[in-house]
Amino acid sequence: MGRGLLLLMSVATGLSVAGNYFAQPLLDVMGQDLRLSAGTAALVVTVAQTGYGLGLLLLVPLGDLLERRRLAVALTLATAVFLTVTASAPNAALLLTGTALTGLTSVMAQVVVGYAATLAAPAERGRTIGTVMTGLLLGILLARTAAGLLAELGGWRTVYWVNAALMLLMAVLLRLRLPALRTTVGLRYPALLRSTLALFAREPVLRWRAALGALCFAGFSVLWTALAFLMSGPAYGWQESAIGLLGLVGAAGSLSASVAGRLADRGLAHRVTGGAALLLLGSWGLLAAGGAGG
Repeated sequence: MGRGLLLLMSVATGLSVAGNYFAQPLLDVMGQDLRLSAGTAALVVTVAQTGYGLGLLLLVPLGDLLERRRLAVALTLATAVFLTVTASAPNAALLLTGTALTGLTSVMAQVVVGYAATLAAPAERGRTIGTVMTGLLLGILLARTAAGLLAELGGWRTVYWVNAALMLLMAVLLRLRLPALRTTVGLRYPALLRSTLALFAREPVLRWRAALGALCFAGFSVLWTALAFLMSGPAYGWQESAIGLLGLVGAAGSLSASVAGRLADRGLAHRVTGGAALLLLGSWGLLAAGGAGG
């Protein structure tokens, strides 16, 4: 894999998942514009992750049945369409629908991660995946910064329109640059879904990793959802752009994904996981002090 193709895949994954996180620093202003309660506004985050989870279960396995470039491009185009639904939503129903569908098709990012793993040489697979995952994590974290800044310039809908245009551009570039790739497993779609569940039941390492990922991401989502209300509330009184800038703090941490991939290639995956878990636990003490206005 050339560096240009790897960079394109990293950017595409970041832009794809970003649409699931734009709302987090904007929940207060979105609620005011559409006259939503805090609970309803927070549902925007919930339905995005629900759609994403369903996409992981139902759409990502299609990579074993369909030609992967065509699948990645189709999901990218669909994400662009659904972002426009969110951008033009006049009420809560369409806002939640657009957000859920955007989450569903944004699993293009995971299709591309698997694509990169397949194309990479075995000795470089960890580094390759780490590089693409860096793009994905930067998309998650910088989405908040971009959303806050663009909301200050043109309102909360602006970031969705901009991302829709960028996803259209990504669809064209992926179609032109990705090599055609088809892997067949000899199963029909229902059997493929059943095989996924069978794999989960059969492999204990997969179950442990899935549980760890679920707990880490649950804490991540809870933090960023609550943070928007905390920072815009009386204790801090921050504007949308300032709240979005908090994403830059997390973006620094996302750069560790590439380093973690290289360490995994050296057989140190378990040590990296353990060290990261300890750091994560310690960080919640500092967050508790900040939550109290410290």
